Amino acid sequence: MKKLSLYALCMSAALLCLPLVSCGDDDKEELTENLGGGSGNGGNDDENANGENSIDDGSDDGTGGNNDGTDGDGGDTSTDVMVCEAVDLGLSVKWATCNVGASSPEKYGGYYAWGETEEKSYYDWSTYKYYESSSGALTKYCTDAGYGTVDNKTVLEPNDDVAHVKWGGSWRMPTSSEISELRNNCSWTWTTQNNVNGYVVTSKVNGNSIFLPAAGYRWSEEGDFSGSIGYYWSASLGGYDYSYSAYSLVFISGDWGLCSYTRGIGFSVRPVTD
Repeated sequence: MKKLSLYALCMSAALLCLPLVSCGDDDKEELTENLGGGSGNGGNDDENANGENSIDDGSDDGTGGNNDGTDGDGGDTSTDVMVCEAVDLGLSVKWATCNVGASSPEKYGGYYAWGETEEKSYYDWSTYKYYESSSGALTKYCTDAGYGTVDNKTVLEPNDDVAHVKWGGSWRMPTSSEISELRNNCSWTWTTQNNVNGYVVTSKVNGNSIFLPAAGYRWSEEGDFSGSIGYYWSASLGGYDYSYSAYSLVFISGDWGLCSYTRGIGFSVRPVTD
């Protein structure tokens, strides 16, 4: 039975999702090959992402639904109407009780590429909003001329933030710092809630909690790892001089951390508000 560690997941899970570009710079081409899918946690503050824990890859997990995210209580029941509540975990922001596109905490909700506000039937670089396939260049959120048009934007603007676009008000996607705050100031308990695998995240400050379902991801026309792995976008560009990636929360049973993944993948979004 195949096993996965969080370390391996961060380093290699999405390597098939790299854009094919020529930067005219050997160092940048090597960086694209090695870091484009998942680049780890930046080596700064993730004491949990050490690769010591592992889980099944979900290929035969009967408790969390299958890998297309359509069966059981974790099904892809989507709605653009905000039906969730804000939970005070005693942190700098309040966290929503459910994902964007979900009608309850256990529903997976929608899958969105970073900076896009609509789901789509096919996820790759050729369909990514801020990527020109003909030139291999990024057109927004770029900090290096070797990868596209430099604007030095490192946090999503409100019109590119699906949480804000769908829910309005002060709702938005969390920054990488806010995800780190959630990770470091809460207790994480892997569980099955209404037949859906995921984490109950309980505040160490006031005891309030939220549930994060392991919804997997979307690439090309397919989904994978639903029921076994959770991927949640932040609003923050990746932590390298490498504009193809953005930070996300990623978790498996027994381990969770902050990783950097290529922007064209479809991940879940859990909003926050002031």
